[in-house]
Amino acid sequence: MTKALVTGATGFLGQHTVSRLVKLGWEVYGQGRNPELGRRLEKKGAVFLPGDLRDADTADRACQGMDFVFHCAALSSPWGKYREFYTCNVEATSHIAEGCKRQGVGRLIHISTPSVYSSQLHRVGIRESDPLPGKPANAYAATKLMAEQVVEQVAKSGLTAFMLRPRAIFGPMDNALFPRLLAANKTKGVPLMNDGTARIDLTCVENVIDAMLLCCEAPLSASGRAYNITNGEPVMFRDLVTRLFSLLDIPLHTRRLPYAAAYAAAGMMEGIHRLLPFLGEPLLTRYSAAALGISQTLDISEAKEQLGYHPRVTLDEGLRAFAEWWREQQ
Repeated sequence: MTKALVTGATGFLGQHTVSRLVKLGWEVYGQGRNPELGRRLEKKGAVFLPGDLRDADTADRACQGMDFVFHCAALSSPWGKYREFYTCNVEATSHIAEGCKRQGVGRLIHISTPSVYSSQLHRVGIRESDPLPGKPANAYAATKLMAEQVVEQVAKSGLTAFMLRPRAIFGPMDNALFPRLLAANKTKGVPLMNDGTARIDLTCVENVIDAMLLCCEAPLSASGRAYNITNGEPVMFRDLVTRLFSLLDIPLHTRRLPYAAAYAAAGMMEGIHRLLPFLGEPLLTRYSAAALGISQTLDISEAKEQLGYHPRVTLDEGLRAFAEWWREQQ
């Protein structure tokens, strides 16, 4: 029986990955730090491994005997302390990669992010070989790029490893992307910067897992590289929120903001919150402003050619699945 470790198994992508692998009949081990969600994984048929991957021995033990390791664990946020991002995203990834190498794991599939491309420039059809911004957008983007470099170096020393950059993952159990829009809708309204004309990519969670599984059987020549993953259906932000709230049967409230003004205001908020850290995350960061107001779409040709990836679940199908799940929770 195929044995697999899923790190970050109590997170959004991790939970979906565990469920899919269990359905495939694999022997699945889910690593995470949330015991309550860990018990839910065990009810699904997985083995829960509590622990913190920032500890090298914990990571090494978790990798023992595995055929595949899906590294979904990460600290993902537009705001936070650099040191926390570094330990969670760089050090933990290093521990997992080295653990895979020492324990003879067949393949490591590392979940990265297209946030490494984030900038103040409108860019469409971004390829993996395109130049990256000179300065990462924030601590998250910076440390995820460093994590990729860690995996790439270990891959050069013999580990078969793949890095995926899925854009804006959504689906049932989403606790970050669409819930933020729903929360904004309840307060001041969903912000439409530049009238919501920015073109963005999204990725249904089931398509991400399809790409992860394709990495398990891709040719060795495809190892050691990063791949863009999306639904392949770029959409204007205003069209996305209109479709989403229509499916949810919730009145959509929007507020129009000039991008330049919103970006400047976000910078001021960041300055205040750095001086007064007890305030927590700012209402708007420059990273979030760019995500809403700057067009950024990805070219997925490499994933199609090297991994055989083709988005199976359409954007509309994914939105409907989220809407059905959301209504069940209310």
